[in-house]
Amino acid sequence: MIIGVPKEIKNNENRVAVTPAGVTEFLKHGHEVYVQATAGEGSGVSDEAYVEAGAKILPTIKAVYDIAEMIIKVKEPIEEEYNLIKENQLLFTYFHFASYEPLTKAMVDRKAICLAYETVERTDGSLPLLVPMSEVAGRMAVQEGAKYLEKPMGGRGILLGGVPGVRPAKVLVLGGGIVGTQAAKMAAGLGAEVIIMDINLKRLRYLSDIMPANVFTMMSNEYNIRNIIPQIDLIVGAVLIPGAKAPHLITRDMLKDMQPGTVLVDVAVDQGGCIETCKPTTHADPTYVIDDVIHYCVANMPGAVPYTSTVALTNATMPYAIQLANKGWKKACQENEELKLGLNTIHGNVVYKAVAEAFGLDYTPVENFL
Repeated sequence: MIIGVPKEIKNNENRVAVTPAGVTEFLKHGHEVYVQATAGEGSGVSDEAYVEAGAKILPTIKAVYDIAEMIIKVKEPIEEEYNLIKENQLLFTYFHFASYEPLTKAMVDRKAICLAYETVERTDGSLPLLVPMSEVAGRMAVQEGAKYLEKPMGGRGILLGGVPGVRPAKVLVLGGGIVGTQAAKMAAGLGAEVIIMDINLKRLRYLSDIMPANVFTMMSNEYNIRNIIPQIDLIVGAVLIPGAKAPHLITRDMLKDMQPGTVLVDVAVDQGGCIETCKPTTHADPTYVIDDVIHYCVANMPGAVPYTSTVALTNATMPYAIQLANKGWKKACQENEELKLGLNTIHGNVVYKAVAEAFGLDYTPVENFL
């Protein structure tokens, strides 16, 4: 199969979807890899490193899309890429369709086969291609939140861990999944007082057992959230419903109950966000203020630490990418239920139910194509 690796063109997105190690693996299986010039530059990977691994370098993004049977990316295609995508071309990347209707309709119109990292799912419900970036984003959420709590950044002027004789910051983490767990660990490690909320009592029991003594668990419901937010300095939104829009746990009217300079970091923003007032921002312009509350809502947070993120992501994606290349998307998805659940659009049809429901589009069961 011919594999194409374009350079990411989303704002400040420095990750790349395949490393030289990945190129070597593809070549071992008899595939060809074409990489756009400077695609790996942001992650510290030179064109020479790709050439040494056996890839061919192409000068433009169009050249990569023109030649490739499978495009491997990090982030969803943006508007200027839509017309480059060919009918029946396989795209393997993060899509987060349910949060952006124009992208969904564009991929339907292009009749591409879109296999989304974020909906590849194991039998235990875990999301193996979301986990590494969720780990990065969860840890980064606290790092960024701590920064914006500083007074020069508009925050309350509170040191996350406090000092002897001065109380630490109070951090509320909404969601006890991968992002929430990593955020809570990071905040606790810095000495903050952390409350982590979830609707799953079994998960809360587990977190209560493994977390340090400065992390407390609480059942997530509107009453508890409203009660606790006046005391909180940093709120991390870490709610994910696979393939679907996140619910709004922090509503617009709750902002009036928060202290001026409180910081909100919504890691769920690329799935619509779990904070009603959050809208996607960029690394170039990451924050805005509503009712004296700072909102940090960067949709591609791991892009700020591209070396770590690229290596972590490709460690997870490459085994699946090799299956797709070796067998073709149809056979690979017939034989691997995890990959099958990753299919979102095929030949102009939406085959992932939550995406169809998000926009009132016709839903076609994926089995019709397998």
